Amino acid sequence: MAEPERPQPLRDLDRRLKRLRAEEDGGARAAAERGRGLSLAVRIGAELVAALVVGVGIGLLLDSWLGTAPWLLVVFFVLGAAAGMLNVYRVMERMNRTVGDATGKRPEAERNGER
Repeated sequence: MAEPERPQPLRDLDRRLKRLRAEEDGGARAAAERGRGLSLAVRIGAELVAALVVGVGIGLLLDSWLGTAPWLLVVFFVLGAAAGMLNVYRVMERMNRTVGDATGKRPEAERNGER
């Protein structure tokens, strides 16, 4: 059954309401995307800083205990930086897999049977 013809003012009101609802939904999605992006940025920063703090802390403790200052500090600073970069890489890989799953497409390695 066809819907009865509405008067012009009601059709205009209906059209404007649909447009406003669509704009409102888009704004909420954009705010959620910004929140996810900020969350990811904070997590990446925390991963890097935590790895560096642990590396420098171990280096300082070993240097004071063994009397080799500043060599172990330098070595563990470099190891902490490498560990931080590895952690960031892992976070980004996990995010890549999640995005691939959400879109219905699998990453290339999984399509080829690799894990």
